[in-house]
Amino acid sequence: MLDFLSILLFIVGLAFRLTTKLFYVGKVVLCIDFVVFCLRLMAIFTISKTLGPKIIIVKRMIMDMFFFMFLLSIWVVAYGVAKQGILIDNDSRLDWIIRGAVYEPYLIIFGDFPTNIDYAAFDIDTCSMNGTDPLKPKCPILNENQMPACPEWLTIIMLCVYLLFANILLLNLLIAIFNFTFQEVQDNTDTIWKFQRYELIKEYHSLPAVPPPLVIFMKRVVVFDCCSPDSMIDSYISNISGSDC
Repeated sequence: MLDFLSILLFIVGLAFRLTTKLFYVGKVVLCIDFVVFCLRLMAIFTISKTLGPKIIIVKRMIMDMFFFMFLLSIWVVAYGVAKQGILIDNDSRLDWIIRGAVYEPYLIIFGDFPTNIDYAAFDIDTCSMNGTDPLKPKCPILNENQMPACPEWLTIIMLCVYLLFANILLLNLLIAIFNFTFQEVQDNTDTIWKFQRYELIKEYHSLPAVPPPLVIFMKRVVVFDCCSPDSMIDSYISNISGSDC
């Protein structure tokens, strides 16, 4: 799958680079294709008895993290939508709504706290009053003192509860899942490595000797060789010999 995707992206990116309108788009496609190529190179390490099982651990951890993100997204959306609804009133810009309701709560997990949660770090110059500046978020609802009108204790309590569940509970749950996956694979390292090595040898044995796109000519050579009179006679003789036995 990665082979097909990398070759397809390379062809599309190269075709875009040959035009004037899509020249920069072709560069973006080729950069993404480079990432796919690098990920595909990880298959080479499966031949190693030390690094091969580690790749299996990474693959299984990615699957664990994929299902974990569903659980985490519930808390992110719950806190983000509530915070956005309390602080911001009638923001019509979809990109800033998604940023405040999803992106900012996700960054809070990594320690990037927004400045509009409490009064201490609020700066009116960093936001737009009516939401017309595309580079600034809309200011929260303000009182007569030009400070956020929402109760400060409410947003702080919501932030503390969110951090308690997201940073402490859910992240430690993810670490425990990773630990279980690592131990499960580590106990069967030798068996997993042997199966990986067999699959890699089997894969490269079934592939043609030439790289794409020269593989098209290789297929033609194989077809012509199979349809030649000598090969047909040899096949007929082998069939007769097999039936006699």
